[in-house]
Amino acid sequence: MTISDEPMKNTTRIAALALFAFAPALALAAASKPNIIVIMADDMGYSDIGCYGGEIETPNLDKLASNGLRYTHFYNTGRCCPTRASLLTGLYAHQAGIGEMTGDGGQRGYRGDLSRNAVTIAEALKPAGYRTYMAGKWHVTTQLKPDGDKSNWPLQRGFDRFYGTIIGAGSFFDPWTLTRGNDAITPYNDEEYKPEQYYYTSAISDYASRYLHEHAKDHADKPFFMYVAYTAPHWPMHALEKDIAKYKGRYDAGYEAIREARFKKMKELGLIKDWKFSPGDASWKGVDDATRAWELRGMEVYAAMVDSMDHGIGRIVESLKATNQLENTLILFLSDNGGCAESYGRKPPKRPHPTDVIPMGKDELQTSIFPVRARDGRPVRNGPDAMPGPADTYIAYGRNWANVSNTPFRQYKASNHEGGISTPLIAHWPKGIAARNRLRHEPGHLIDIMATCVEISGAEYPARFADHEILPMEGRSLAGGFATDRKDERILLFEHFGAAAIRKGPWKLVRAGDTRPWELYEIEKDRTELNDLSKEHPDKIRELGELWEKEAKRTFIFPKPEGKKKKP
Repeated sequence: MTISDEPMKNTTRIAALALFAFAPALALAAASKPNIIVIMADDMGYSDIGCYGGEIETPNLDKLASNGLRYTHFYNTGRCCPTRASLLTGLYAHQAGIGEMTGDGGQRGYRGDLSRNAVTIAEALKPAGYRTYMAGKWHVTTQLKPDGDKSNWPLQRGFDRFYGTIIGAGSFFDPWTLTRGNDAITPYNDEEYKPEQYYYTSAISDYASRYLHEHAKDHADKPFFMYVAYTAPHWPMHALEKDIAKYKGRYDAGYEAIREARFKKMKELGLIKDWKFSPGDASWKGVDDATRAWELRGMEVYAAMVDSMDHGIGRIVESLKATNQLENTLILFLSDNGGCAESYGRKPPKRPHPTDVIPMGKDELQTSIFPVRARDGRPVRNGPDAMPGPADTYIAYGRNWANVSNTPFRQYKASNHEGGISTPLIAHWPKGIAARNRLRHEPGHLIDIMATCVEISGAEYPARFADHEILPMEGRSLAGGFATDRKDERILLFEHFGAAAIRKGPWKLVRAGDTRPWELYEIEKDRTELNDLSKEHPDKIRELGELWEKEAKRTFIFPKPEGKKKKP
């Protein structure tokens, strides 16, 4: 049953959440099987949240970490849609069909549509008795039209209920491809959800909370899997003014001072070793007076977006407590890639903003990732003359703040250097994880999420599903390391638009593009990748390079799409 089958009668978000009071106080999930919630941030750097060294206030995530585990060497794929494909399927992104973006490149690893030779976690867990829910960003299909092919939309890939967006980005006040179940909606024609101020991050949190309460009411005898995929803090920098105000003045010291404070705190927390600090990309002294306030506002809004997400996660946790499900729920929190250096909306417009824009009707669907008008008719502004935050702006926070987000690492989203692929990972499960406030240093990857879900749920990963042969899982369950770190020579593979890497034990081979030379790092001693050992160890370069080529062929990195090379 989709959420549209059960009309929400109240008109504000608070009242909507009050609707959940009917849930039985002692509702329990199936006794022997844990519930599982995977929560993903979007374009958030390794050091942004408090428990990973950041100054952004994230008390709810910090509390989950203090009552569970934090992983220091966990990896994503460095980009939005490949990460989601890999997380959902337990395969490398190319095996799941999304090696680049959601355009069809013609080759098996680059179809841009989630492969039918893969199963999602939802598809794998449903035969084991799980109800499955999703709120947030999908971004694993080429099919976006509300009247088109929906065979790779959430409800057709194993989820019982879905509220979110099919595409990867857009306005937080008027999201593109906003969908409930299989139906396109707008924030303004949705009779079931009417908060005083629509904000997508809040909507994702509210729907996730609603699913938990209604699951406890209607399906208390079954466990659940829920995937909560926020778009925060992906550009555009959109946030509620009450959240932005909280961070006014917080970043006035500039890039270097914030990076240094984070670096110091990360050492104190034991998250990083005595590695050299990678150099910053810019000096705060070089920011001119005309744009200083604009630069500060970008980071203030970014922090507010993370803060709002954390508040929503707090509501999800409170819903678990209210329905007596927290103790036996595994919560995993991570990010899809490192901080984003993309510069959307940061340059002055080439032509004046239009003045003849008219308001959109409540039923009119937003049709672009880069809208030209807010729903009330205001033209969408960008460049240094537009302070980010409101619905009529569309601006990214920029390379220099992304450098802060990725402290202490080099590079950004889309890179296979550590700044692009390193993510926080918090694991919280009172009944299943005895350790409290502990770190795990073993290397891990998104491919491990499926294996973890399958193991702890007792599900059987299929060799065949819906008349398709299914590729074997690539990952290993995190559960084997819940009690203690595991040390082995594990191999992890990476590739995106020619940027490539392989990690084996203490060594990492990485390159910035398919025409660039390999760099070699002893990653456990030099995770900031400042001491390239390629000249000192040519045999290791050859060994790992040959291994990467072999694995690249096996996992459908090769053959690549023909034609002109695309840039990340």
